[in-house]
This record gives sequence, C-alpha cells and structure tokens, in this order.
Amino acid sequence: MTPQLAQREVALAAVALLGAVVALALGGTRGHDKLSGIPQPVVVPGVGWYPALAGPRPIRTGTRTRCGVLLKDSTMGVTDPILRCGARIYVAFASSPHVLTQVIDRGPVVPGRRFDLTPVLADKLGVHGVQRIRWVFAR
Repeated sequence: MTPQLAQREVALAAVALLGAVVALALGGTRGHDKLSGIPQPVVVPGVGWYPALAGPRPIRTGTRTRCGVLLKDSTMGVTDPILRCGARIYVAFASSPHVLTQVIDRGPVVPGRRFDLTPVLADKLGVHGVQRIRWVFAR
C-alpha cells in the first residue's frame, strides 16, 4: 500500500466518522423547536445555505404531481429532480425571510434551474423569472 493511498483511506474514515457524529447530534433532538413545534433550518457547519437557480413554473390545477400531490391554485412547493417527495426545505430570496416548503413534484425542471417553484411560492418569495435563491433542509 502506498503512503498516498493510506493517507486517503484515513481521510475518508475521518469524514465518515464526522458524518456519523453529525447524524447522531441531529437525531438526538426531535427536529423541532420545543416551544413552537416548527421545524428549524439545518445549517451544516462550514456550508450554510445552498445557492440554487429557481423560477416559477405554471401549474395545471386538478392534476397530480409525480409525488401524488393534487395541484390547486393555492399549492405551495418545489419541483426537484434529486430530493425525495415530501422533503421539507427552507427557501429564501434576496433579503426576504425564509419560507418552509416541500418537494411536491419530481422530475425534470426547466434547464439551467435546480428548482421550479409553484406560482404561490414564487410570489411569496418575490421571485420573478429565474433568480438565485438560497435553500437548506428543515429538520
């Protein structure tokens, strides 16, 4: 075994151990603010909020998404090709306060974007056209 390979294996083991410690720390709390019961953002140390391009996408009311959500004019959520259905995330745009939402549809988004936003969510954030937003997981 070469010294470089041994060093790489030690580094990977350290990263795995750090991941396990973070998972245990996050799992130890019930994932909610004990006073309000509202999920809190999970900000990973050294990473913070993730940047992404997002924009509104019209919805067809009365249809179901790939996640099984019945779309209405009031539906608030995001389409994402990677995150699981129902994944709760906070999104924010510019200096607007963050908004708790969830993945309501899977599948392709408009090319060049990470997320497609329902019109209601886009309006709540103040997103018009394709904009750089911030997002983070809710726990």
